[in-house]
Amino acid sequence: MKKSKAIMASIEIKRNGNGFLARIPGIQGAFAEGDTVEEAVFNCIDVAKMIFDYRKERNESLGFNEFDFTKNERMTFAFPIGV
Repeated sequence: MKKSKAIMASIEIKRNGNGFLARIPGIQGAFAEGDTVEEAVFNCIDVAKMIFDYRKERNESLGFNEFDFTKNERMTFAFPIGV
């Protein structure tokens, strides 16, 4: 059975002017803005994926919250649906 790496990260959200700022503490450069909480979170996830891909190309890990994830396992996480 093929295994994949799953990486879990907490996202911190705060108001920023008329919008929101989302960041992942512990990953330098992993932050993004958005007009809504959802937009800021999705933008931050996109940035984190780019950072992850860059580090993967250089054989570097993010260094935390990584675990093996197989086809028959499932993952549960909290997601903001409104503020």
